[in-house]
Amino acid sequence: MRNWAGNVDYSSADLRTPATVEELQELVSTSPRVRATGTRHSFSGVVDTSGVLVSTTRLGRAVEIDEARELAWVPAAATYAQVAPVLEGAGWALHNMASLPHISVAGACATGTHGSGVGNGCLASRVVGVEAVAGTGELVTGGAGDPDFGGLVLSLGSWGVTTRLAVAVEPSYTVGQEVVLDVPLTSVAREIQSILAAAYSVSLFLSFRDPAVVDSMWFKQRGTDGVPLEGLWGGRRADIQVHPIVGLDPHAATNQLGSSGPWFERLPHFKPSFTPSAGDELQSEFFVPRDAASEVLPALSGRSGEFAAALRTMEIRTIASDEMWLSPFQGRETLAVHATWTSDFDSVRPALQRLEDVLRPFEPRPHWGKVFLDFDKDWVASTYPETPKYRELAERLDPERRFVNTFVEDLGIR
Repeated sequence: MRNWAGNVDYSSADLRTPATVEELQELVSTSPRVRATGTRHSFSGVVDTSGVLVSTTRLGRAVEIDEARELAWVPAAATYAQVAPVLEGAGWALHNMASLPHISVAGACATGTHGSGVGNGCLASRVVGVEAVAGTGELVTGGAGDPDFGGLVLSLGSWGVTTRLAVAVEPSYTVGQEVVLDVPLTSVAREIQSILAAAYSVSLFLSFRDPAVVDSMWFKQRGTDGVPLEGLWGGRRADIQVHPIVGLDPHAATNQLGSSGPWFERLPHFKPSFTPSAGDELQSEFFVPRDAASEVLPALSGRSGEFAAALRTMEIRTIASDEMWLSPFQGRETLAVHATWTSDFDSVRPALQRLEDVLRPFEPRPHWGKVFLDFDKDWVASTYPETPKYRELAERLDPERRFVNTFVEDLGIR
């Protein structure tokens, strides 16, 4: 068995799909090693185990909307593409979505996956309740405000198997999307904070084919047929549909040109009916303080020749801070530097090393579910002060260490 990208061969081929929560409890309590797997979109070894892989796709629970409390209980294995139309049909929405709607709700939340927007937290930040089978085999529930809640959701799946999540919802809304092309990097670096705040969700894409130019800037604005941009920063407004990766067929990308549509058809970059991004690729992502953006962009451009040959595109986004114990956004407003690479790791590895070197002065935190190199236990201990609190919680919920794998051991998380 492999992950979606094919760069991770799982150590086990023993995949179980229990049909009930009771079957899942029995499976967990009798398995020395176990990990949950979702849509397998992680590029790292976060899911891997030498024991049993578990999928909750057969648990068969429907989305349950509690309108009075403005929340929805969603099955852990459901994808955002499956959940969003159900919410929309009932007049509700999520605050944000990731680039890909293809990913499972529990997997995305467990690894810190996010959308964009200076006021928008990661997907896990809107989770207000969790139900999971712990390493003891017990069914555990928790809610926002509980003392341990900071470690229950964004947990890398290292204490149990999530069965359902309660996610905060809000009244449905529409989004319009505009793209600005070929923007001078000097202009972007100078105005970066105002650019990042110019719409509800903003993404910048750079290929460094011309290191002095940002290929495209994507602006997603709520409740409008167009995005009222004050200026184009020296670029030009796109008058045809484009793909985030220069030269690829735009049919896979969500609709642009300012036409409004339901939130779930505009906030992602890609439509669920198409293979997302380039398809044949690797991905890395690093999170740095947002207030360093005006320094980060010139640093990337100035050394892009060291990593651009293996790069398909680089995306710059923002994420609001939160207080989850293992969150890459804990305690700081964040700028995300995302690299979509070619699929050849032999060529990607030296390029990735150079990218990490460029970002090192800015105290980067990597995305747990993507490819990274030079981060270890000492780095985790210095960057995540709540790790000891998380370890105590995980040892209490999983005393037999059933959910421990090489990934979390190497990082000192378990």
